[in-house]
Amino acid sequence: MTPRSILFDWSGTLVDDLPPVLDATNTVLQHFGRPAMSREEFRRSFRLPFKGYYEEHLPGVTLAELDPIWHRAFHGSHEPVSLIPHARDYLEACAARGLRLFVLSSAPQQAVEKQARDLGLAHFFERIHAGVHDKREHISPILAQHGLEPAHTIMIGDMRHDIETARAGGIRSVAVLTGYEYPEVIATAEPDLMVDDLSHLLALHFS
Repeated sequence: MTPRSILFDWSGTLVDDLPPVLDATNTVLQHFGRPAMSREEFRRSFRLPFKGYYEEHLPGVTLAELDPIWHRAFHGSHEPVSLIPHARDYLEACAARGLRLFVLSSAPQQAVEKQARDLGLAHFFERIHAGVHDKREHISPILAQHGLEPAHTIMIGDMRHDIETARAGGIRSVAVLTGYEYPEVIATAEPDLMVDDLSHLLALHFS
């Protein structure tokens, strides 16, 4: 069944922003005397919400201390942000059928909005909700705010946190394997559906 409304995670679901995120994370780690991580090490260890991740890797350092360092490094990074393959095709198919589309992301609001404009995606979304530290706490108010029916709404994301968020809101979840977490990791959250990329959803929802 084709949903009527879709909440998209941003990072790893629609765009690949792992290079500047890793750049910013390593800046924070090195600032507090910890070694930088490789891409592989980061993907194996990273999790949301941010607070729990940094409590594990930088015990005793508060978000208030590290947030400004991370944001300066992220916004100042020259690492590229690119569109995930098949993302535009899927969004175009959704828009053509009048689906209501939203973003729910932990990435900074300003960064997501700029990336959406730069990549030509902004017009697809009714609203971008970004800078959300714990999406599980915000999903139900967002559904209510926009009058979204849980039975006809899905969330698409690339991390366990996205699947847990969908479950917290009483909506169906789709895991895509294009982002931060490896298949065996995100599978532990038991998504309702798991696909390699958005081309599979394109075929499933609109063929």
